[in-house]
Parts: sequence; C-alpha cells; structure tokens
Amino acid sequence: MSHPAFSKRVCEDKRDFDEMKTAAAEFYRVSRVPQDIERALHQLFLHRPADQHGYLSMSSAAVSSHLVPESQERTEHVMAAVLWINEPLNSMLKDRDPCDQLKIDHILSTFFKERCLEEKEVRDRERPEVIPSSSPPQTKEKKSINKGKKSTVEKPLPAAEPQQPVLRGSLAVGSVSLAVAKTGAQIQGVHLYEYVAALRNQEPPFHIPVSLVTLLSCGKTSPGKLNLLEEVILIPKVGQQVKQIITMALEVQKEMMRIMETLTNGGASEAFVCDSGALAVSHERAEQPLDLIAEACTNLGLPLGTQIHLALNCAAHELLDPSKGKYEVATGVLKSPDELVDLYQTLISKYPAVVALIDPFRKEDRDQWEKLSSMIGNSCSLLSDVSYKSQGPPLPGARGHILKHINETTVSDLIHMTSEQQGSVLMGTTCSEPCSEDSLSDIAVGLGLHYVKLGGLSGAERMTKYNRLISIEEELAQQGILVFKEKHPPPLFPDSPHKHSGTAEAARSGLEEHSSHLIQTDL
Repeated sequence: MSHPAFSKRVCEDKRDFDEMKTAAAEFYRVSRVPQDIERALHQLFLHRPADQHGYLSMSSAAVSSHLVPESQERTEHVMAAVLWINEPLNSMLKDRDPCDQLKIDHILSTFFKERCLEEKEVRDRERPEVIPSSSPPQTKEKKSINKGKKSTVEKPLPAAEPQQPVLRGSLAVGSVSLAVAKTGAQIQGVHLYEYVAALRNQEPPFHIPVSLVTLLSCGKTSPGKLNLLEEVILIPKVGQQVKQIITMALEVQKEMMRIMETLTNGGASEAFVCDSGALAVSHERAEQPLDLIAEACTNLGLPLGTQIHLALNCAAHELLDPSKGKYEVATGVLKSPDELVDLYQTLISKYPAVVALIDPFRKEDRDQWEKLSSMIGNSCSLLSDVSYKSQGPPLPGARGHILKHINETTVSDLIHMTSEQQGSVLMGTTCSEPCSEDSLSDIAVGLGLHYVKLGGLSGAERMTKYNRLISIEEELAQQGILVFKEKHPPPLFPDSPHKHSGTAEAARSGLEEHSSHLIQTDL
C-alpha cells in the first residue's frame, strides 16, 4: 500500500474510532452509567461490607423493589439481603439440585414466611398495650346543612387495607430464585425462556409478547400540576416485530419533542427523561398529553385508534389524600372516588384510542371499580396490580392484572400467578436502578405472556431488555418456531368494542381490525 493510501486509511480509522468514542460517551451520558458506577462505588466505600462482590451484585439485582434507588432504606435492604444469602440461605441450599426449581423456591418461600412471622412477633412485643375504654366512643355522621337546601350525608371513604411492611432482606428471595433458574438453564444447555417454559410444560412454538412502550410520564414526580397519568403507554398494532415497535415509538417521541420545542418558540421545553425512561412533561390537565400524542401520531401518519392505541397507568393509590378522602389528580385539584369515575368516563369518550386503565382507583374503592367498568367496560379495560397480594376478594370490573418480579417473588410464584390470573401483563420497574439484567425478557417469553412493559426507550437498564427481546425473536424466527398473533389478545382490548360517535370512527376501525376477542416491572 502506498504512503498516501496508508495515511488515508489511518485517518479514516481514526475518524471512525473518534466517532465511536463520541457515540459511546453520549450513550453512557444519556444512560447515566457514570453516575450509577460512582453511586455504587460510593455506597461500597461508605458501608465497606465484608462481601464486596455480593454487595455490588445485590445493588444491581435483577429483581426490582419498591424502594428509591439511592435511599438509605434501599441500602439497608440490600445489606440485609447479602447477609441472608451468605448465611443462612447458603447453608440451606447447599448440595441442592439447581434444576429442581419448585423445591428450591418452596425452601425460599418457607424461609421468608418464617422471617415474616419472627418480625411480626417482634413488632407485637414492641407495640404498646391499648387499654380498652369503659364505654365505647360516640361517633357522629357528618352532615352538610345549608339553609333552604336538603342536607346530604357524605359517604365515608372505605378504610385502606393494612399494608404489610416490606421485610428487609426480601430482595434475596427473588434474586436467588432467579439465579437458580439461570443456573438450571445453563446446566441443561437451554436459554432461560426455554427453561421457564419447560417448568410450565410449554413446548414450541413460542410467541413474543407485545412490547408496551411508555411514551410520557405526567405523575407526581413530573413537572407541571398534573399527577393523574403516571404513564401514558403505547400499544402497537399486533403482528409487528420488536424492532419495528421501537422504531415507531422513537419516531413518536422525536415528533413530540419537536412539537413541544415549537410551542416554546425554540426555547427549552419543559420536559426531561424521567426514571421510567420516558419523557416527563409539564401539563395541567389530563387531556394535554393525550392531545400531544395524537398530534404527533397524526403528523407521522400513525393516527390513534388504527396503528396505535394507548393505556394509562393512573397509579391512583399514590394520589389519595386520606385527610380529605379525595384523590389529588392535579396540584390543588381534588376529586372524590365518584368524581373520578366521571373524569375517566369523559376522558375515554373523548379519546377512544385509550383502551386500558391501570389502577384507576385504590383497591378499597370497589364500588367505583364496578361502576366505572359498567360505564366504559365495552370500550376500555381496567387492570389491577396484583404484585402485592390483596386480602380482599377479586376486584369487580378488573379485566386484567399487572405482575412484577419484585422482592420475595420467586420464579415459581410468577408461574403460579400467570396460571391463576388469566390475562396478565408483566411490568418492569419504573425506577432507574443500576441494573442491566435482561432476564425479564426471557421470563415474559417463557411465561407465555401476551404483553410486557419494559418502560421508556432511554437508559441501559431498559434497552438491554428490549435488545434481549429482539435477540429471542430473531432466534425463534431462524429456528422456524416463532408465531405471531393475528389479533390483539386480552386483557388490553375489550370483548365488545363500544361504538363511539364522531371522532371514534378511526378507533372503531382499528378495533375491528385487531378484533376484540382477547387472549399485565419492570425488573
């Protein structure tokens, strides 16, 4: 090779390398990898545990939790989990067959129940003794009395179910169960999704769960006054590959950003990427984010109700003001449970592309679940989070369920829940945890679920899972054992689409295309 040609080649290689470094630096910056590493090392130095590798592993455990990632509470839970794993779980599982998932998960669950009983006994001993009063207190009903108007009695808010405290160390149970499943799969020489499917006695062919992508977040932690919409979730047209879904969602997100920049005259838009990996936008009313998505989809030739439908994660249990007995749907805007029913009905009537509401009320507001279902059940499904076992009977009107692999949930628990709770969506975490594990994707495929929600399209902890879904899909297609659903399965679409008027024509045609006969954190 001549000197000029060699020099040109060196320059091209250097330019390619520089471009790759720049792209990598931008990827790490957006994904907040340096901050995650710095945080993990800081916590490691601060606590200086005896088992440094175990501490780091649990800090980035594939099993999610309800805890704030950087909180002292989470650190204490992680430390407790490391102690559980080192001893006594290490001794209890020694020489056990890692391929006997059911037996090991039974040991883990039994251990956890015993720890819960011990913790309860400690709390009971520490609880001060209550001396009963000689005469029961007199209670009066509150009445609003206005001159010339009929008095009304305000219905008391149903008491909340007692919340079971999350036991410190519970992360160890779910993490060890998953580690055992991965070990069993490796011993048998199969992928994790094949191993989980075999535990369910499921044989090929397989299907890939429809990826539900979080587009916007307008919850309590987002800018603006609106609290009600924790997540606005894209439901793609059935039959698309994961790559196609991701590309479409990215185009919608890019167009929304363009619209917001236009509205702010080219200035800084009031939006940022939140912990769920989606855009957190500043809005005051529930209609505004839906209008934004509708405009973006229309500009892209993807009108809502045909190519795209939406689900709303309301997370209403986080919005209740117990002192007032109302939901704070926006800053300073309070709604009673019945008023919230009316709000949802109006919203669904105006936006028929919204086909699912997740946790629209607390579980205790059973009357409102049933009332709302009777009003919009033909056009919109209600889904309930069953990650934490409720002490009450099944919710009336709930058509589907949300599952999460959190804390003490074992692989066997997930298999049992999906068999018991027909019509489930597996959801990943909504927190930005330093976790790039991709096992949730394998679990969703192995469980035979029809839907999986991995969050937004930002952050390595989520994109790793999306990439794993793509890999599984390509592998199954190469082997000729991949099948696609021709119609949207339950629980996200109702059995009998309700006929809306006016603006609902496009949505109605889309529902007819997908059919209404239907077949669920993020780690």
